[in-house]
Amino acid sequence: MNVSRSRHTLIRLCRTLSTSARRREIQDLNVLPERKVPKYLGEGYLLQARRESLTSAETRHNDLLSLQWPSPPRNFLLVQKRNAPVTIAALKDFAQHIRDTFPDTNILLEPDTADELHQSIPFPVYTTVAPQDDASKQAALTQKVDLAATFGGDGTILRASSLFSSALSVPPILSFSMGTLGFLGEWKLAEYKRAFREVYMSGAGAGDRSQILESSSCLDGKDVQPESAENVVSTAGGGPAGWSSIRGKSLGKTRGARILLRHRLKVTVKVSEDESGLGATRATAPPTIHAMNEIIIHRGATPHLAHIAIFIGGRFLTEAVADGMIISTPTGSTAYSLSSGGSIIHPLVDSLCLTPICPRSLSFRPLILPASTPVTLRLSEKNRGREVDVSIDGARQHEGLKVGGEIRVVGEEIQREQDGWRGGVPCVMRGGGERGEDDGWVGGLNGLLKFNYPFGEEG
Repeated sequence: MNVSRSRHTLIRLCRTLSTSARRREIQDLNVLPERKVPKYLGEGYLLQARRESLTSAETRHNDLLSLQWPSPPRNFLLVQKRNAPVTIAALKDFAQHIRDTFPDTNILLEPDTADELHQSIPFPVYTTVAPQDDASKQAALTQKVDLAATFGGDGTILRASSLFSSALSVPPILSFSMGTLGFLGEWKLAEYKRAFREVYMSGAGAGDRSQILESSSCLDGKDVQPESAENVVSTAGGGPAGWSSIRGKSLGKTRGARILLRHRLKVTVKVSEDESGLGATRATAPPTIHAMNEIIIHRGATPHLAHIAIFIGGRFLTEAVADGMIISTPTGSTAYSLSSGGSIIHPLVDSLCLTPICPRSLSFRPLILPASTPVTLRLSEKNRGREVDVSIDGARQHEGLKVGGEIRVVGEEIQREQDGWRGGVPCVMRGGGERGEDDGWVGGLNGLLKFNYPFGEEG
């Protein structure tokens, strides 16, 4: 009898260990369901039925969009600041919260993060398992990731954006400020439960969502655990059935996730066909990539100033003699461009900024141009150094720009289509002051950049 009981105990222990091993493993993200692409709709469109009752305070948010999932999202990519134990702990807590609250969800990690953390996470994590080049990894992420969440500073957000630099459609990014400056980080880590619930529940369709949230208003926004993982999955038609068991998590009819589409640059690098720099040029691979912050060319280690011919809309403007040149988006205008004397541009302004780095001429001032204006930077044959460094969103490119090579830049077009807006990097924004004003950008200028901060005074 004791032998039989011991045998059953051993069998149960083996099964437990086997299940635990499966739960703590790394799996290939290609087995996951396809990405759910949300819509980004203006609030005026969403609230058209009650437009006559809008107050002036409510109409101020037409510059931000509302995220609309076709059905509950399932695949979440988590990106953390490297070599920072505090962000690792935050990522693990966030992942555990997602799985506990919404069991039918999947956690995706970067390969090195998955290798480091999968043993300490009690459920499978997904990543690119097979060896792949950068283009293949980006294609896989683009097809699978519903939402990206970042834990770190502005550099972590840029790294997350760069994972989709060759994609035309970027998943929404939910950012938690845990870095040095955090000008782009919208949310505090302590708010992660509210932040995730808000973005997760921006759901159904415009009409279906209104009906669902009306029926759940009596629950007063209290958390209701989903009945089962199957109930969370939407029907084949993508209707409200997928939201029925979790509607009690809603924050209210008008509290969907607010989205700012940050502009990107479309960048094409071309190299000279001959070493003299006088021949034709050809595009390098990939033909076009996107930058959320800026593209920089810099003289690098050479002590000689760079000679850079600048063309605006195909017409020659000038030949700059400087340490380098920066072309930035409005988002990137508060980064290296600002340190080089460039203007601060609001992220909703459809423009790009051309800023010289330590130019020889004192009359060379930064230029703000329409985003649709193509800008070409060509490395002149007058350069004593035969190559300059190229950096895109803080990442130095493996191959520099040689004499005769060109960098062609134009702003990515953000278009309004019949079913919503397309383009840019969708960033989940945090609410502002007591009346809901979006004061994040102004608050960042005052609190972080100390805009017009008086000398010799406190406060």
